[in-house]
Amino acid sequence: MKRFVDFIKQSFKELDKLLLGLCIITSAFGILMVYSATRHTLTDGALIPRDVLTMLIAVGAGIVISLIISHIDYEFILKCSPIIGVACLILMGSLFIWGVGPDERSDARTWIPIGSFFFQPSELLKIGFVLTFSTHLGYLREDLNSFKNIVLLGIHAIIPVGLVAISGDDGSAFVFMVMILAMLFVAGVYWRYFAIGFGALVIVIPIVWVKYFTSFQQQRFLALVFPEKYPDIIYQQQQCIEAIGSGGWFGRGLFKGAYTQSGIVPESQNDMVFSVVGEELGLIGCILALLLLTCIVIRIVKIGKKTNDKQALYVCYGIAVMIASQVIINIGMCLKLLPVIGITLPFFSAGGSSNLCIYIGIGLILSIYRYTQEKEIVNFKMRNIRTPFSEFT
Repeated sequence: MKRFVDFIKQSFKELDKLLLGLCIITSAFGILMVYSATRHTLTDGALIPRDVLTMLIAVGAGIVISLIISHIDYEFILKCSPIIGVACLILMGSLFIWGVGPDERSDARTWIPIGSFFFQPSELLKIGFVLTFSTHLGYLREDLNSFKNIVLLGIHAIIPVGLVAISGDDGSAFVFMVMILAMLFVAGVYWRYFAIGFGALVIVIPIVWVKYFTSFQQQRFLALVFPEKYPDIIYQQQQCIEAIGSGGWFGRGLFKGAYTQSGIVPESQNDMVFSVVGEELGLIGCILALLLLTCIVIRIVKIGKKTNDKQALYVCYGIAVMIASQVIINIGMCLKLLPVIGITLPFFSAGGSSNLCIYIGIGLILSIYRYTQEKEIVNFKMRNIRTPFSEFT
């Protein structure tokens, strides 16, 4: 029993309590917002909306899993990254057999139905990709900028991005691209390669627009410029920004938002959860939400900078950029600055997959923190040990 107590004490001592605490507080904030957004859907006798229950289970399981991962040496996890990556790709590939998509996107296959729940493999693939790409970058070391290795890194990157894009998850595909660029930049890839990539992107965008995008996807972009021509497409974002604006400085009060409590904003518990924060808690609530998310990202980056292990550094930046890019894209959607591309607000939006997988990523950061901290030197004395040198001591 004493050994178990000592283990718990030591485990708690080596845990990054600040990062985990920030994540739990932010998740609690998010659960409260999702409850407010869905409480009007409660039927007689029901105590908790389904979305809130799913989120509670995902966050609870995620916290437990993150603590377990924190006790596994990240170096061992990185050594297993090829296996993890292949498993994630297989799971992603299963979408093309069993996958289903949103009602408005019959061409998309983004979720795998598991009983009455749905799992989104692209969320787990993000974590798997961070591990495999970090391992790849660390393996190259001084040869990183050879043309051959840049091509191999490009192939490594295209595989998950291509699978996610083909499945119809445009938002996740874009997040992948941002993660790739950030990790390559941190690794020290020459600027000329970024210039070449940018040039290729300029050439590819028109082709993708004409050949790949459906009319519905095109209209989401066009609606930002010509809202009067696409009133049905822009409706969600218009209602969202009006709800945020109606909150003023301090909001209408928790559970008192007219837009939120009437369900006027579509997906207010999911992609548009920021409208709930803005309407009911006002600008102050929005600032608090963004401050919490910013602190999480900064803390992860700080942990990465403190380690002398390049691969650990890449993992930290990969997870940090994943969170930061999703925050920027989601807020951009809510403020009508970016098209709606199905990106959740980390820790806030409803959804089991995103909440569970983000805590898996946090578990990796906690592992890096635990295994890169300087351990205390344990002083001990050995008694009643006789050696030939005892007479000289």
